[in-house]
Amino acid sequence: MKRRLAEVAEKVGVSEATVSRVLNDKPGVSSSTREAVLTALDVLGYERPTQLRGVRARLVGLVLPELQNPVFPALAEVMATALAQGGFAPVLCTRTAGGVSESDYVELLLAQQVSGIIFAGGLYAQGDAAHAHYEDLYERSLPAVLVNAAVDSLDFPRVSCDDAVAVEQVVDHLRALGHERIGMVAGPPDHVPSRRKIAALRACAVEGAPEPRVEHVLYSMENGRAAADRLLEEGVTGILCASDVMALGAVRAARRRGLSVPHEVSVVGYDDSPLMACTDPPLTTVRQPIEAMGRSAVELLTRWIEGGSASRAELVFEPELVVRSSTGPVRERAEPAPTQVRRPGGPGAERGVGQGCGGGVRRTPSSCLRQADPPRSDE
Repeated sequence: MKRRLAEVAEKVGVSEATVSRVLNDKPGVSSSTREAVLTALDVLGYERPTQLRGVRARLVGLVLPELQNPVFPALAEVMATALAQGGFAPVLCTRTAGGVSESDYVELLLAQQVSGIIFAGGLYAQGDAAHAHYEDLYERSLPAVLVNAAVDSLDFPRVSCDDAVAVEQVVDHLRALGHERIGMVAGPPDHVPSRRKIAALRACAVEGAPEPRVEHVLYSMENGRAAADRLLEEGVTGILCASDVMALGAVRAARRRGLSVPHEVSVVGYDDSPLMACTDPPLTTVRQPIEAMGRSAVELLTRWIEGGSASRAELVFEPELVVRSSTGPVRERAEPAPTQVRRPGGPGAERGVGQGCGGGVRRTPSSCLRQADPPRSDE
């Protein structure tokens, strides 16, 4: 008991006597100090006294997939910072293959009396997955926010990137470069964001052009490579991948076939994860506004926690196509691929002009499409 008092007191910066008064629910302690002591108790892993277990801690669970995809650590950092600025302590829970499941994490967080939970890349986006733990949260009226598209049956606030706009930007870009055989490496068939991307791709179909090809796989570099290999076998020259990690696998698939990226095959990723400007070649990709999405998710959750209204409408953010060096003008694969470096003002500088989904020619707004700096010779 003495050790626990000392640890909590040191964590909060108060005396052991103050901690003792809080644990014994005695008067004479400010509400802010009381909350700080209870939060420190939870963070240090100590069990609350029985009379205080009904009091929610200022803890917020962040439940994310495994962190091998760089976009999720970036999102976690944004949300953790925003929570800390609002006086909440983030509790990061990451799912791994064969590890703790999402539903198990929910039980652990409920046992810690968390004030709310933010989910990203979770089972809520899969139509065939189990959703009982989400329904349990709803019945408990525990605030929760979902990042990216979810199945319609879950009535939680959602923060998403506009997948339809993203696909339209990519298709316009690839068509402007002369690509007609366009394919997509998407997530599983029951994955809601992937369904949205595929619907947008088919909506962009042009009469007389080859039918867009789609491959469904789980999210990983190796699965992206295998799916892209099948698309290349069918003669696809422009590939849109549902994640940057998949896109790196697609580049590998092209090179294993002896094809040059971007001279013979163009590859586009999704997310604009950290370091995508440093890959070989630097990856053209759809940038999700991670900063704005993460902060909005935290704002929705904390407003709900503090007793405000929580809109169930989906908050949709517009993406940005970042053009780098993994896309280029379509060429016959039989021709030798000359080595060249694309420079501003040279061929392809006006790559924002393309054939829109409605069949007319349009220019993608500058806010949604920008030409990244060309790679320097010393990179």
